[in-house]
Amino acid sequence: MTSILLPIAQVEINIIIILIAGLGVGFLSGLFGVGGGFLMTPLLIFLGIPPATAVGTEANQILGSSVSGGIAHGRKGNIDYEIGLFLLIGGIFGSTVGVVIFRLMRDAGKIDLLISLLYIAFLTIIGSLMLYESVKVLIQKENKLTLRKRRRNFIHSLPMKFKFRKSMIYVSILIPISIGLFVGFLSSLMGVGGGFIMVPAMIYLLGMKTIAAIGTSLFQIVFVTANIVILQATYNQSVDLILAILLLIGGVVGAQLGSKYSMKIKGEYLRVCLAMLVLLVSLKMSMDLLNEPSSDSRIIIQETNS
Repeated sequence: MTSILLPIAQVEINIIIILIAGLGVGFLSGLFGVGGGFLMTPLLIFLGIPPATAVGTEANQILGSSVSGGIAHGRKGNIDYEIGLFLLIGGIFGSTVGVVIFRLMRDAGKIDLLISLLYIAFLTIIGSLMLYESVKVLIQKENKLTLRKRRRNFIHSLPMKFKFRKSMIYVSILIPISIGLFVGFLSSLMGVGGGFIMVPAMIYLLGMKTIAAIGTSLFQIVFVTANIVILQATYNQSVDLILAILLLIGGVVGAQLGSKYSMKIKGEYLRVCLAMLVLLVSLKMSMDLLNEPSSDSRIIIQETNS
């Protein structure tokens, strides 16, 4: 009696498996400062949830685990609220546009393929760049002075500079706004919090410390995913409430546990672990897309007919 029929997804799932999955992904959310959607959305698809429903519903789990993880990091003083505000400005606009495009692609019967291709492309690119940079730092042991000098040169010509006192950096506000815009757009299409892009972007483009980037990422994710949840539920009707509740139960508890361990591991090692995880998910989705094309076709046909 551990199975239940999901009303929106119209598939039967095992409650225990979903709770365990939510707990595990929530733990990684608090540990790495990511929403966890880049893991949970593919996992839900692997478990038989329609991709459109997986993307729409996962935003709820991301919201819950991000609130939990964000509170924990906020208490430790790991959030730069000034940078978070500019990230949020771009994120709200980008996520709103993304939800509209999501609806157009779903109506055209192309959303399942689009979701898979986006995951494979961005997880491979981001994971590879993160792994390269992190391993290079560990091997060469570059000092912080060298890294900061390179970052200042990269952003020196950009206008509208602002002094962020918490992180002690002086950069153009166009950088965090652009990061938020891009991540918010992808979040609405992929069912992710975007932390796997935002955290390395804040580290390498803004020059933030790893722990501060993690906490600020979770702060931005909370409000952007709240916007996505509302729009997906009202505009696209793709949120399965029962599935969302089960994911939230496990996700909130896991995020609290993960945030405690994030302070005990060096930032460089955190980035290497996150990069490896991102690449593994990308590899899994690539293999499924190549090995089971007929299954993908059936999903698209069923969605179009419905």
